[in-house]
This record gives sequence, C-alpha cells and structure tokens, in this order.
Amino acid sequence: MLRILSRPATRLMENWLPDAFIFVIVLTLVAAIAALVTQDVTPMALIGMWGDGFWALLQFAMQMLLVLVSGFILASSPPVRRILERLARLANSRGGAIVLVTLVSLAASWINWGFGLVVGAIFAKELARQIRVDYRLLVASAYSGFVIWHGGLSGSIPLTIATEGHFTQDVIGVIPTGQTIFSVWNLVIVAAVVVVLPIANRLMLPLDSEQVLVDPARLSGDRGLPPLSPHATPAERLEASPILMWAIGVPGLVWLASYFAGGGGINLNVVNFLFLFLGILCHGTPRSLLASLDEAVRGGAGIVIQFPFYAGIMAIMTDSGLAASLSQWFVSISTAETLPFWSFISAGIVNIFVPSGGGQWAVQAPVMLPAAEALGADIPRVVMGVAWGDAWTNLLQPFWALPMLGIAGLKPRDIMGFCVVLLAITGVLIGGLLLLL
Repeated sequence: MLRILSRPATRLMENWLPDAFIFVIVLTLVAAIAALVTQDVTPMALIGMWGDGFWALLQFAMQMLLVLVSGFILASSPPVRRILERLARLANSRGGAIVLVTLVSLAASWINWGFGLVVGAIFAKELARQIRVDYRLLVASAYSGFVIWHGGLSGSIPLTIATEGHFTQDVIGVIPTGQTIFSVWNLVIVAAVVVVLPIANRLMLPLDSEQVLVDPARLSGDRGLPPLSPHATPAERLEASPILMWAIGVPGLVWLASYFAGGGGINLNVVNFLFLFLGILCHGTPRSLLASLDEAVRGGAGIVIQFPFYAGIMAIMTDSGLAASLSQWFVSISTAETLPFWSFISAGIVNIFVPSGGGQWAVQAPVMLPAAEALGADIPRVVMGVAWGDAWTNLLQPFWALPMLGIAGLKPRDIMGFCVVLLAITGVLIGGLLLLL
C-alpha cells in the first residue's frame, strides 16, 4: 500500500518542487499576501517589517550553524566512521538497509539534530557502497529520522525553557527537561516513532524494476586524508600532530564534567561545546579536523543564505499579527485536553514558514502560554506539542534537508515524495498520542 502511495507523491515532487532557495522566496510572497489579506497592514508597513526582521536571528542562526558544524565534525571523525562502516555490514538486504539507516538516523537525531543529519547522510552513502538499493529512499529514510529531534536532547524549545533567563520565564518559570524531554509521555511518543518509522520506510521500497540506483561517482571520496609527505615542513607536521588536540580537548571535557557536576543543565551552547570537543579528540589532529570543518561549512551554505529570509518571514508573521491570529484560531477551538494537539497542528503549519524551533517558539509562545494558563492545560505538554509540530513538518520543508542532501549529492525533489507519505503517517501517530496520553 505505501509503495503504491509513494509513486504519485514522488512524481509530483520531482516535477513541481523547486530548489530550496526558490521555495523560501515563494513562502515569503505567500506570507506577505496572507498578511495583507487578513491583517490590517499596508504594503509599505509590511516591507518595513520584513526588512527590519531580516537580520533579527543572527545569533540563533550562528548557534544552529554550530550545531550542524559540531555534529558534522564528530560524525565524520575516523572512530565514528569506523562504527558506521561496521554497522553497515549488518544489513544484508535492501529492506534491511532501509530499516537500519532509519534506526541509526533516529538514534543520532535524538542525541543531536545536526549529528543525526550528518550521520544519516554518511551512513546512507556507506550502505549504498555495499548494497544496491534505491538511493532516493535510502536518503529519505535517513532524513526521516530527523522528525524525532525536537523530542530529544537537542530540542531547542524544551532546552530554551529549561535555561535560566529565557524570555518566557516570567510567565512559566524554568521548566526542567524532566517534565518535557524525559517525561514518560514524551518517551512513549519517541518509542512509537522509533517502531513505526522504519516499518513505513521499508514498506515504501520500490520494486526491482523501479529502483533508482546511485551513480558510483557520488560515492567517491570520504576515505580520509592522504599520508603526510616525508618532506613535510614543521608547520605541516604540527598540523598532523595530536599534541595540540589533546592539549585543548581534554580541558574542554574537564570543563563539561565540572559543569554537569555543579548541576548545570543541557542547552544549545552546552550541546555544541560537547560535540565540538568530542570531535576534536576523535579527529586526533588539526589536519583531520580542519578538513572536516571545511566540508561542514560547505554543507551549511544553504542555511547561511536562507536563514535571513526565514527571519524576514518570521517578522512578517509576527509583526503583522498573522502568526498570532493563526495560533489564536486553534486556541479558540481547544480545551485543556486538546490544546497540546492543536498546538502540534498549528506549529506544523507555522513551521512551513518559520523552520526554526527557537524562532517558532518566539512566535507562538505569547499566544499558547496564556491560553494554556487560561484553560488550565498542562504547560509542558503544550510546549512539547509545539516542539513536535515544528519537527513534524520538517518532512515537507526542505530547509533542514539541505546539509544532508549536500553530502548525499541529491536535491530536495529526489526525496520529498517519500517524505510526504511519512508526513501523513507521523502526523496521525504523534497527534493521536498527544490526544490520548
């Protein structure tokens, strides 16, 4: 059944889904037109909102880029690569490869979203070297694991409200991750996704005659650096020496141990620090680290150029009142029991225009939190409803797929047909559990 459904969805996306940069321009125009039609705002005022907000998320954009870069550095280190190569040998069939890449991506994305994107892409390429399987579905399966990230350790919304001094602290205080990420009901949702998603991906596996195999040229490289020349200069030998890496890496981990021993919690900066210094030690030499860094930055090019446009869209939706009106409409049809579900749905819609967990929380928190208090709803569940909604429609929004696709050598249209089917499945699953639990 899912194989049949994936065929027209794949053809539709291959023919109609534009490049991600064109996609963000179209979204800008859609948001602007919607604001003009539904809100009391003039065209010049709207242009002012857009321009004023264009650079509003530079600090957050830098944090997000560092999540990607630090995750890539660790995922591409020799020890992690060797682990992925050994894991790839566990798959002895096409279906097994699809299931395995989904599980690895889910686990890695739960730990850290940037790490999951990179591990998924690298592992998909490693599997494609060993098993002749539809490369589009293999990479789509790797990307599908990303849907779990906001229920995991790098979820920006639950980490934000767990951080002292966050912008809604005067309303809800500081909510520890034990009430959000590590709550029983959230872990049940995570477990359900881990069970259902690999099965769904396996059921979409095309017939032998429909397989789209990868060009071997795309799988070249990624085999490490050439050995150092016997005639290397002192500077080159220093770049190949592990001394400096250990000299800076060990103090970094000591600081982390001291931080956690002192009662420090998990936030975006701590996650970035952890993965960066683990990556430093795992690479072993500055030469290896810098080569990985160079590739990681290229993979984040789309984020760098597109994030300001999404900040502009966020400004349009926030300053015009469009996002508040949309969220308020969902609030108006909610009860204390259903508000987490409608938060999930509204966040999924807003995420199409503002694909940033932290940025989206800035848009929706001023509406959702007062509503939760007025209705007597459970605030951690409402917060996680927004978080899961943000993660859910990333399956449709190509923005965060760019780093993975850059590594895999594909375009968004190659995988989004499969992702649309998964969007429907995970929407029913997560939304249903938010209602039931």
